[in-house]
Amino acid sequence: MNPTDRRTFIASSLGAAAGALFAGPGCVHRGPKTTGGGPPPCPPGAWRKHGVVLEATEAWEGDGIQSFTSPAEPRPGGAWRIWYTGTGKVGGGIAYAEGVPGGPMKKFPAQCSAGEPPDAPFGLGHLPEGWRPKQVVHVRLRDGRHRIYFWAHGPEILRYLAADSDDGRRYRVLDPLRPVLYHPNDRAAQGVPSPDGVTLRKQLNRTRPAAEPLAPARLISNDATNAYQLADGTFELYSVGLVPVPRGDPAYFAHDNAPGLLRVIDRYTSGDGLNFETRARIIARDAGDPVDQQFYYLAVTRTPRGCVGMLGHYRCEAQTMDLEWCYSPDGAVWQRPLRRAWLPRGEPPAVDSYGIYANSQLVQRDGQWHLFYTGVNSAHNGRQSHGPRRQAILYATTPSIWA
Repeated sequence: MNPTDRRTFIASSLGAAAGALFAGPGCVHRGPKTTGGGPPPCPPGAWRKHGVVLEATEAWEGDGIQSFTSPAEPRPGGAWRIWYTGTGKVGGGIAYAEGVPGGPMKKFPAQCSAGEPPDAPFGLGHLPEGWRPKQVVHVRLRDGRHRIYFWAHGPEILRYLAADSDDGRRYRVLDPLRPVLYHPNDRAAQGVPSPDGVTLRKQLNRTRPAAEPLAPARLISNDATNAYQLADGTFELYSVGLVPVPRGDPAYFAHDNAPGLLRVIDRYTSGDGLNFETRARIIARDAGDPVDQQFYYLAVTRTPRGCVGMLGHYRCEAQTMDLEWCYSPDGAVWQRPLRRAWLPRGEPPAVDSYGIYANSQLVQRDGQWHLFYTGVNSAHNGRQSHGPRRQAILYATTPSIWA
């Protein structure tokens, strides 16, 4: 995505090339076996692309927008509510836009406050001063309330928070000092090895508040996260584990924005969506993958035929991002029969010519399956682009996601 967004922040703070991270014991990772099988997907040619539906037009959006990990929700009259994030060092934050694809979209940015949430179409309260929300996920809870999850960025802060609302307008952060997940660069994760042995080595400049506990190791994750409530009322998260690989390993790529780290997919489960008790590795590179294969995210759509996954198929050598189909009967054991792009990238210099990042799930409506996704025309590390750098939210449909 845009080189001034979350990737630049994470790369500079991880500082892997400068030795900010060390690889703990057990650098050789053998993940779960993923196989073929399951109902096959529709062919890539079944998708019809409808082009750009949303771009940055407002100063508060920064220099780009993305719907990565965020939902799109049907509204009356053929309209949609598209949740998204403004990116860049200037501006940015979370928002939603409403309208009919191809027509005008009205934008509603989050109005943030350290106190009570503002009385606004989208108000967010109890968010500490200087913390910026990113990558919003909206969940309509089964009890009728609303919840959003988001990654909060701030001075030595990079953590996944939850905020609840009774009316779908005014959200209150539940506990900023006890988040749902932590990034390795968060102040509460200092000195705490992740389950894969990633530890922040650099000294932080600020003191962690006495009331804030250290991060539990099982909750340390990269920041590409999708959250869902299941039919039985429980919750699941799909997020990214970071596995260290040493210099000299074939999987070490110095030109990546986080060299020495291999991205894999983990699944978390919880009874209340706030305290995630279990974590399991579900997708990792195996013998059927090239050495530069990594997995950047997993977005899951549950259907009567099982779970359809949109997997971030990241080729580290080429710095490209594709959307790969995968399938699971239960969300825990996954099959990867395709192992290539399910929704093809555009030809250069198209806005989606370098990368496609899925939103949180597919939606079936009016006889079609709908996907709103983020397209980028620049390499993941930001060093190359097909023309002037650009990112936008695009729209595609298919009559069926099945063959």
